[in-house]
Amino acid sequence: MFRLGWTLFRETGKRPLWKFVWNFGVKGFLGVRRFEKRLKRGEYFPAFLFISVTDQCNLRCQGCWVTPCRPARAIPLDTLRGLVATCRDRGVHFFGILGGEPLLYAGLVELFKEFPDCYFQLFTNGLLLDETVAAALREAGNVTPLISIEGDEEVGDQRRGGDDVTRRGLEAVRICNKAGLVTGVATSVCQSNIDTLATEDFLQRARETGAHYLWYYIYRPVGPRPCPELALTRDQILALRRFIVDQRTKAPLLIVDSYWDHLGRAMCPAVLGLAPHVGPGGDVEPCPPIQFSDRNVNDGDYADVLTTSAFLNRFREGIPDVTRGCVLMDDPAALEKLITDDVTDSTGRGTGRDELSRLTVCPSHHCPGEEIPEKSFWFRFVKKHWFFGFGAYG
Repeated sequence: MFRLGWTLFRETGKRPLWKFVWNFGVKGFLGVRRFEKRLKRGEYFPAFLFISVTDQCNLRCQGCWVTPCRPARAIPLDTLRGLVATCRDRGVHFFGILGGEPLLYAGLVELFKEFPDCYFQLFTNGLLLDETVAAALREAGNVTPLISIEGDEEVGDQRRGGDDVTRRGLEAVRICNKAGLVTGVATSVCQSNIDTLATEDFLQRARETGAHYLWYYIYRPVGPRPCPELALTRDQILALRRFIVDQRTKAPLLIVDSYWDHLGRAMCPAVLGLAPHVGPGGDVEPCPPIQFSDRNVNDGDYADVLTTSAFLNRFREGIPDVTRGCVLMDDPAALEKLITDDVTDSTGRGTGRDELSRLTVCPSHHCPGEEIPEKSFWFRFVKKHWFFGFGAYG
């Protein structure tokens, strides 16, 4: 952690660094505390919010749940402003911005500048992130680009459905680092890339390219082209967890995950209710790949929409009885039972129910009896007291 702090001090601009420390660090911590206090009072409002601003994309990835509609769906800019303002007024200052490819959304950087007291994590494939965009993000100061890298040059193109994707993504990392931004790399670990990405060599390459943190995901086979053959085995998931825990104490950059608590027990942020997802059509969903909803931000009062979803309440109350892990992988049939007639398919394809019924059970990060606790004092402390200490599983 001290090494990370020194690296950020040397490599990032004063404004991006201050916004990272204050808007994300301090305000994020206070936002979680407010969330925790609300839960104790029997009230609910999220700690963070993830928003897919558009379903437009310039790639076609394996296992992606987003299909560009014709015409493309996008949250109106005025709606997006109102949503961010409503959350900010209730103590929410951190927003994950997704797509499709969010840099295809007109007016996004201007939105960041309109809310200097908030912090935004920009999930992007990096192909549109050139020097001009990076300079605008630095001017805003309150944005961290999180750039997807899905394997080496050959596997990256297979995973992303594009050409020269890995090199171009890493070039975006370099550009962001040069612009003085707090910069991250995200990767979805699957059968075709685990031997390349869950390695010290990849961590070193990411750091040398300019990344300050790396976020590991576990591949989830969903969407119209789920590719279940890419799902990790139980042994591979445990090996990934062991690698993450070991490397946290010595890696040259921060390693992030959102799957395990401080004791190594599986957890699901959607069950915690930490950060629901608003899709490009305005639908409020448990998380990005679960594209079902009974409320829409275009229906009326934003705060009411985010807090009164019967479907999300059933999800938060019912899923812990099924699994601590990802219900899409452990028991998709259990999720089907929660999708009643009042719940709509928010995929934009009209095939969400059929896709869910065809999902096969795959190993998830829920491995009871084989938990691997955190070794790093800092991560153990942060996971216990900052994010995951809410007793959501009873």
